[in-house]
Amino acid sequence: MNIKASLGMEKTDIIVGIPSYNEEGTIDFVTWQVARGLKKFYSQYSCLIINVDNNSKDNTKHIFLNTDTQGIPKVYVTTSPGVKGKGNNFYNLFKIVKELKPKAVAVVDADLKSITPEWIKKLCQPILEGYDLATPLYARHKYDGTITNNIVYPLIVGLFCRDIRQPIGGDFSFSTRLAEHWLEQEWSETIKQYGIDIFMTTHALLGNFKVCSTRLGAKIHKVKDPGESLGPMFKQVIGTLFSILNKKPEALLNRGIAHTTIFGEEETQEPAMMCINTEKLRKTFNNGMNKYNGLLREHLSKETYSELREVCLELGGLDSELWTKILYDLLAAYPKAESKELLIEAVQPLYFGRVYSFAKETAGMPHHQAEAEVVKQANTFFKQRDYALRKLVGTPVVREINQ
Repeated sequence: MNIKASLGMEKTDIIVGIPSYNEEGTIDFVTWQVARGLKKFYSQYSCLIINVDNNSKDNTKHIFLNTDTQGIPKVYVTTSPGVKGKGNNFYNLFKIVKELKPKAVAVVDADLKSITPEWIKKLCQPILEGYDLATPLYARHKYDGTITNNIVYPLIVGLFCRDIRQPIGGDFSFSTRLAEHWLEQEWSETIKQYGIDIFMTTHALLGNFKVCSTRLGAKIHKVKDPGESLGPMFKQVIGTLFSILNKKPEALLNRGIAHTTIFGEEETQEPAMMCINTEKLRKTFNNGMNKYNGLLREHLSKETYSELREVCLELGGLDSELWTKILYDLLAAYPKAESKELLIEAVQPLYFGRVYSFAKETAGMPHHQAEAEVVKQANTFFKQRDYALRKLVGTPVVREINQ
């Protein structure tokens, strides 16, 4: 793919990527809002909109290419037939970025209903000011983003000492030098799929790149009940995260508490409503406890296993304290597990149990109170950081605080 030749463009200042797979119903709106944002805020720059697609079977390509972008160039790029995965879309995008070397790159999901032109400024401006990665800050419903809330966010806080609220948000921005760094890393099969987002955030942190967050307001998109529609996403995200954290656990040592710069004004916009099937979560937890009992007995500490066996979900029994120990035990067990895939499978019903308990704990709570509980849980992971690192690295932990 010779992007320079196909566009008649040697370089560009700002790129906005829109990854997609069968998004004919929303990609025109997203593309239009992106173009409006670029025109409004960055008319002095050369800009490019790229749809990085997974060879969609619907009319995504046709609709994207026929959307009015007010004269801003756009290009459609797809994976080869049969090559699926969000990470493969991003790999194509990173290669284009490496070739064109823009000043800033933003990425937005193709299913967004809440994107405005202002999102483009909120995403691009931190990169233009010298940051390498800007992760989003959303107002999301308390049951939207449960993998983030209960696994990814607390592990980032606990092990990297960074309060990055949405480490796997689909809308973010980055620098050319960080894209080049990502291309230099090892790409596993899970990274080529849904593991791509956590791959990007963790490698930005491990590489000591400048990371910030930017407030985008409410995120309205196609929400998914965690008990109904996770599919392979859970295994790919958590498998990628466990693998990266265990590859060089010593890199997690001696990390001070680093402040995360936040761009934008705090908004009071309430997130869209959604419901979850708590009964299915409860049943899946109980079934998983029976199915993976032997594996859990082997890999959890005796104390943690004993506490887990006594959990009564109806009372919200899988609390954040127990959940922290479970996740740290299984993270440390991952490299030694006879079947890593089976261990990740065993995490999933326990995660459902934690989501069920969280739903009980926060029933009737408004958004801001439930959000405070998510942050409180992440702080529990941080307080147990020494416990985790002794298991991962096997040495005493030195803690220093950077003001």
